[in-house]
Amino acid sequence: MAEVTYESASRIYGFGGKQEVRAVDKVNLEIRDGELLVLVGPSGSGKSTALRMLAGLESVNEGRILIDGRDVSLVRPQDRDIAMVFQNYALYPQMTVGENMGFALKQQKVAKDERRRRVEEAAQILDLMPYLDRKPKALSGGQRQRVAMGRAIVREPKVFLMDEPLSNLDAKLRVQTRTELVDLQARLGVTTVYVTHDQVEAMTMGHRVAVLDHGVLQQVDTPRRLYSHPDNLFVAGFIGSPAMNLIDIARTADSLAMGGVPVELPDAVAKDIRDSGEKNFVLGARPEHLTLVEGGAPASVTVVEELGSEAFLHCALAHEGAEHTIVVRVEGETSISRGDNVQIGIDGPIHVFVKSTGVRLGESQ
Repeated sequence: MAEVTYESASRIYGFGGKQEVRAVDKVNLEIRDGELLVLVGPSGSGKSTALRMLAGLESVNEGRILIDGRDVSLVRPQDRDIAMVFQNYALYPQMTVGENMGFALKQQKVAKDERRRRVEEAAQILDLMPYLDRKPKALSGGQRQRVAMGRAIVREPKVFLMDEPLSNLDAKLRVQTRTELVDLQARLGVTTVYVTHDQVEAMTMGHRVAVLDHGVLQQVDTPRRLYSHPDNLFVAGFIGSPAMNLIDIARTADSLAMGGVPVELPDAVAKDIRDSGEKNFVLGARPEHLTLVEGGAPASVTVVEELGSEAFLHCALAHEGAEHTIVVRVEGETSISRGDNVQIGIDGPIHVFVKSTGVRLGESQ
């Protein structure tokens, strides 16, 4: 097990040239011993590049990366004591499951008895004992991914690196396998850095989640804190499914209004609005914090998503001369249908962001 530290680490393509591209830009991040930290962001956010920098597959052009206090920025990948699980299984089709799992140990000239012990120990953890003599083609997708994990486990590394390892699985198997992976990491207690573009996967797996956008680290926190206290507009819009409702809103005196109906603001937010000198803001509210209430902002239902225990109403709201789509969560088996007119109020925490900077004001109340 180990601690991992990024100190102002950057990956710059075309480094020193006229057209530099900062794929990862001065990332500062501390990953605790035994932690499962998830790097998440949209395509092109730099999350996989940041992982590959830690693995030694990408150069660190500025700053450095440390494992247990040792600067590994210029250390060869094979000398970093890490093991990586890739998106594709990368199994050798001519080898059995056992041979695939033990291949790296064989390359390291580990004694045969020790190889067998480590392979069987990993196979028991991953429920692969009945399949050790089978070839990969005889396994399901989930079993092949477990073999790839087993190949990493037998090396007994300080750090596991996982680059979207579940993205090739179907939806049901993906949910099952990610549960198994979280349980496995908890039992092994090995520091793990996991990359995904799926924010639901990130929120359900990570002890902490690091959100990146265009190579810049936006926020690092627990899933609960990211959801309830996003630092900026990007995190607010990216984390959550459905996403947070975000509505451009102009200040009138010292108050804000949604669809012509005044919004009650927490004292700290109201003070920040007055002190900011800004006139344009973005109001944010989660679907579960909106409610249907008399006297609320008038809207028309355009889509009803029935999910059994709950339903999501997509509503067209007339606001400041434009039409906005907002999503409201209601109880399942609702009688509301497309075309119905409703009135929407806020019944829970709200967030206010400065439009020009994206920074959140005050604290959620």
